[in-house]
Amino acid sequence: MLTVGVAIPIPQPWGAELDAARAATGDPQAAHVPSHVTLLGPTEIDDERFADVESHLARCAAGHHPFDIHLRGTGTFRPVTEVVFVTVAEGISECEKLEAAVRAGPLDRELNYPYHPHVTVAQSVPEPALDAVFEELADFETRFNVGGFTLYTHDNVTAWRPRRVFRFGVPL
Repeated sequence: MLTVGVAIPIPQPWGAELDAARAATGDPQAAHVPSHVTLLGPTEIDDERFADVESHLARCAAGHHPFDIHLRGTGTFRPVTEVVFVTVAEGISECEKLEAAVRAGPLDRELNYPYHPHVTVAQSVPEPALDAVFEELADFETRFNVGGFTLYTHDNVTAWRPRRVFRFGVPL
């Protein structure tokens, strides 16, 4: 079995800023999970299905166009889950359409919660750390263009590793 995930990475220098904020909370995933907007959370597939997954993702990317994301301020999923995130203020519908396309075919799976595009900056940390990062990043704001997404694989040695970038609008 292989664990895969699909995400829009946050470009630099903003990715590093959000990574540092997450690390400062003591979040155990901070060193292993770079800042991103998830399109497909950790999903186990059979190793022999990897080529099918790559073909599916190439089709998804070919059918989408670049769009802008505007990140602004913080939000939380509390009390449902102990998570603080940076809010996607623009690009929500594009992320939702992309997530639905990605989470189909060989990656079809049920979600535990409805999809909500965001950038996690703290989870699995004490409440004071959640409160602190919520306040610290309340004025965070940036805009960037999204030209594609990245397929990641996970193992117990290197954690999440980018495997392939899929650019939007590239013909098959």
